Parts: sequence; C-alpha cells; structure tokens
Amino acid sequence: MVVLSEKPGSKWLILQGKSNTMLVIGLIREGKIPSDNRVALIPAQCKWLVSHFSDIQIKVQSSSNRCFSDQEYRHAGIEIVDDLQDCNLLLGIKEVPIPQLIAHKKYIFFSHTKKKQSYNQKLMHAMMDLGITLIDYECFEHKDGQRIIGFGFFAGIVGAHNGIMTYGNRTGAYKIGRVGDVKDYRELIHTYFGLKLPPIKIVVTGSGRVAHGIVEIMNLMDVQEVDADEYLSREFDYPVYTHLKGADLYRHKINGNYSRINFHEHPEQYESLFKPYLSQTDILMNGIYWEPRIPSFFKMEDLSSADFRIQAIADITDDKNGSIPCNLGDATIDDPIYGVNKFKFHKTAPYLADSIDMMAVGNLPNELPRDASRFFGEQLIKYILNDIRLGGSETISKATILSDGKLTESFSYLSDYAAH
Repeated sequence: MVVLSEKPGSKWLILQGKSNTMLVIGLIREGKIPSDNRVALIPAQCKWLVSHFSDIQIKVQSSSNRCFSDQEYRHAGIEIVDDLQDCNLLLGIKEVPIPQLIAHKKYIFFSHTKKKQSYNQKLMHAMMDLGITLIDYECFEHKDGQRIIGFGFFAGIVGAHNGIMTYGNRTGAYKIGRVGDVKDYRELIHTYFGLKLPPIKIVVTGSGRVAHGIVEIMNLMDVQEVDADEYLSREFDYPVYTHLKGADLYRHKINGNYSRINFHEHPEQYESLFKPYLSQTDILMNGIYWEPRIPSFFKMEDLSSADFRIQAIADITDDKNGSIPCNLGDATIDDPIYGVNKFKFHKTAPYLADSIDMMAVGNLPNELPRDASRFFGEQLIKYILNDIRLGGSETISKATILSDGKLTESFSYLSDYAAH
C-alpha cells in the first residue's frame, strides 16, 4: 500500500510496510575518469528516507567532486565515511573502477555491459570473480518495456542546447553560452530570453525521456513543431522542428510496416527511412535508442553528397558508429564538439568548411548535475527502493545482471561475453 506525502516542490511516495533486515545504503565516490559529479540520492532525499523509515540507514562516501558537498549531507544528518564495508546496497552512477570494487556486495550503477560493450568486459569479469551482485539502472523497465529510471531528460536538455550552440558557433548567426556556466536549469531558461533563431530546420528523433528533454528546449527557444510531410515539402521563415519516432524512421524490409514489438525483437529485418531528411535538415538532434542490429539513419558516404544539408548533429544517445555513422566516439564536456571531414570521414577540428560538426558526449547531465540528480533520486524513491527494502520484485530481478557473481537467467545471452 502507498499513500502520497506532500513535500515542498514535489510529491514523493511514502513507502508502506517494513523489511525484516536493515537496509544500509552507501552512496559511493565516483571513480571513473573523466569524473562524474552526479549522485543517486541528494541530501534532502537521504534525510527524507531515514526520517520516515527506521529500517533504512544511509552513509555517504566522502568526495570532493560530487555536486552536493560532504557538508550538505552532514547538514542533512547523513554520516560521511571513507569505508562502505558495512553497507549492503551500494549506489553509484558510472562504472566502478575495478580496484574500488568491494567483494560480495550488491551494487546498482550504469554498468554499460548489457550490449556486450568490449570496454567493460574486464569489469564484468572482475565482478564475477568478486561474487558481486550487479543491478543496472538501465534495465529497470515497466511492463511495456519503457525505462523506469535514468538521466535521459536532462541529457536531452543539455544535448539540445549544445546542438543549437554548435550551429550558432558554426554559422555566426547567434551566440549562446555553455550550460555549465549557469547554476541550474531555472537560470538556463532565463538565458533564452530574447534569443531569436534563424529559420533553421531541425529533426528530433526518439520517444523517451531524451526526446522529451529535446522538445522542452525546442519549446523554450520558440522553435515551432511541424509534421513530417510539411517539413519535407517546404521552407519556412521561422525555425521549425519535426519529431520522428520509430514508425517514422524504420520500416520492415518485406512488408513495409512497423511494429514496435517486432522491431525491438528483430531490428535487422528493418531499414531506415531517414534519407529524405538529409537534404531538408540543418540540425539533427538524435535521442533514439540504438543497439548493433538496428540500421543507421544514413551511410557515412552520404556526407559527401551534394544535397547533404545537415551542418550540426547532437547525438545525445551517443553510440559510436551507431544510428549516426559519423559519431567517431566521445567528446568531453570541456570540449564537446568535433568535426568530421565530409570526404575523408576522419575527425577534424570543429567548424571547418569541409566538415560536419558532431556533439557526442556520454555524460551530458553533468552540466546540470544538481537538477539531474534530484530528478533521478525521485524516480529511485518512487519505483525502486521500496522493492529492495522489502526483499525484491520482478522489476528488480529483471534488472539484475549478476547474482553473487553469476549471470542471471535474464542475461544468459551474455555468457560468451562473460566467459573468461
């Protein structure tokens, strides 16, 4: 049973029932390089949890890099420690460096292993050797497959801003600053007052939280939405965007239809419908899910076509050589834009005449870390923590990649990746 409890600025669920054991949560110090300053639970959320539930304790590992300081957690009544050995649930954000793993612990973080990412195969092996239970935020899903928790909305916010910034830097038509130069999202919104964009045409892709964040920025910047047919058939004297989802982007190679369920089960049977947009688009904002069997929107060779109009791409979902074939790998928050030569297809400096500009950053929400962490923690409290404190659920089981160092049934497809 759940009831709503009013709290200034938000509504949080009071989680009913009592677990049989104490849940001791440890917020780990982020160790991955480049460093991440987000956190799974902000000080106010930690205070709320321990004040409402006698069976929850929270300890925060000391960090000089976290967007909320040690002192802010202390002020909320939360203990700051260096050692998390006595915690039975460790919450992080990015992958935990192998030397920092604690044997036989239960972790939740973004492991980036579910797609057999080669760069994290050693991490997978180490977690198995150490008997670790790994639950992945990315794998928490509603029954219809929709992601429950993530930073996607703020990735979309920052990515869309950066995409517009990139085009302005390239063309000199306008100038906007960096997201990281403002204190928070509210202040970012104020920087858009008086901004007048030229009559550019923008494609937004995706239907999840990332796309919602992109659309939020389109609306704040007064970019008008138009349907796909109108977008492809005419020019406008004001900025416009069209929002493309799965059925707009892919069709079955044989029957010409689109089924969301079938597409996610057999994406290799589909082909891209994106080509007509290459000659009608100035900025591409990509917020759609991708995995290796899904066809890319276009071919790298299309960059050198005379009617390839796109000048800037914000690949917010950021899959190297994925939906966007000219994503040649991550840039950084400090230096988020690079060029791709349209004829030789190699990475260049940005804003060159023979290049297309790419914004591809894997940790975009770090530019609004306090807002992003607050939103993330609210989802964690609403949908996940009660299941964990009461002993588990189907949602938790389906998101558990390793149990005591062994692959679970849901992730048996990783057996070749996990073998060593």
